[in-house]
Amino acid sequence: MNNRFFLFILSLLFFASCSSPRNLAYFDNLREEAVVTEKIANAAEAKIQPGDLLSINVTSLSPESNVLFNRGALPTASNTNVSGVTYVQETEGYLVDKSGSVVLPILGRVKVEDLTREEAENQLTSSLQTYLKEPVVNVRFRNFKVTVIGEVTRPSTFQITDGNVNILEALGMAGDMTAFGKRENVLVIRETKDERSMVRLNLNDKDVLKSPFFNLQQNDIVYVEPDKARAVQASNSSRNISIIVATMSVLTLILSRFL
Repeated sequence: MNNRFFLFILSLLFFASCSSPRNLAYFDNLREEAVVTEKIANAAEAKIQPGDLLSINVTSLSPESNVLFNRGALPTASNTNVSGVTYVQETEGYLVDKSGSVVLPILGRVKVEDLTREEAENQLTSSLQTYLKEPVVNVRFRNFKVTVIGEVTRPSTFQITDGNVNILEALGMAGDMTAFGKRENVLVIRETKDERSMVRLNLNDKDVLKSPFFNLQQNDIVYVEPDKARAVQASNSSRNISIIVATMSVLTLILSRFL
């Protein structure tokens, strides 16, 4: 009878731990060579979209005029520069409206939708040359963020200062996937204007580097799906099996003293 209990316990342990092997390697089909070189076909810089908050900083040889454009920047009496005027860091920024434009002093409404930061800087610099001496424009995203959730070490929303991040960098900021994360089935959710796109990426396959979703855009959501082992681990049946196994172990010890 004692042997039957042991066999029963071993059977429970076997079925509880039984799971198919999974590939935990990124780009598993990448050739094992010293150097693998490919042309980058999907290098897409983030483009300005309605709802973006932009930091637009203008400097020129006319520091007094700069104040008109540097929203939130105020002259201060201390720490003066060569021109005699300094400015505190801007705090408000410019919101891109539904029409894809920002409203700047003097220039009025300026269309910036679907422009990269560099393209927006060039356009604004050209427009400001009529009013300022040798203007230099610096544009930055103030609200560029990506969210990584699911089977990662530190799920969170991350602010991206330079407006450039790919899915591997985002996973790195989240502490990488856990062993339960499906590397072959990572979901990216992207919203642009009135359209939502959802695509599943296989990070075991090196061809994911060519995907237009490999480089993330502002407000993208990355979801790492858990595998079946995690689902079993979190289910009530799994906890019940653990309780049954523990109970059977105690009963086996007790019975072994009397049999």
